[in-house]
Amino acid sequence: MRILIQRVSSASVTVEGEIIGKVGQGMLILLGIETEDNDDDIDYLVRKIIALRIFEDEQGVMNNPIKEISGEILIVSQFTLHASTKKGNRPSYIRAARPEIAIPLYEKFVEALRSENIKIETGRFGAMMQVTLINDGPVTIWMDSKNKE
Repeated sequence: MRILIQRVSSASVTVEGEIIGKVGQGMLILLGIETEDNDDDIDYLVRKIIALRIFEDEQGVMNNPIKEISGEILIVSQFTLHASTKKGNRPSYIRAARPEIAIPLYEKFVEALRSENIKIETGRFGAMMQVTLINDGPVTIWMDSKNKE
């Protein structure tokens, strides 16, 4: 599982001209699921997300996790995070999970974060979405559950 976290002042996702998810201060998480992912990947990433100290404290130091600031999270599925660009100019998405695998894992990921008492909004899996955000900082962090650095 790969995620791209962007610390945001606000973010929203629109499908067919309608805003279907919107958050204030917090995170926009782009989530890519690959064929080999499972519940362990979800557990690892959720633990990292809720503990990630990327929000400023009273001294302006990135020292606070999302719960400390009552932040919100917008989660958008994005299979293109698993693009391989090794050969040619057209990315390959062969490692991205097919919907029958990805959708249940996506839903479990969303529910795991909701269970942490954080306001969660989402995009629509598989839809053509327009994502709008105000990146705060900017702060952008990439994580891969298979590459625990």
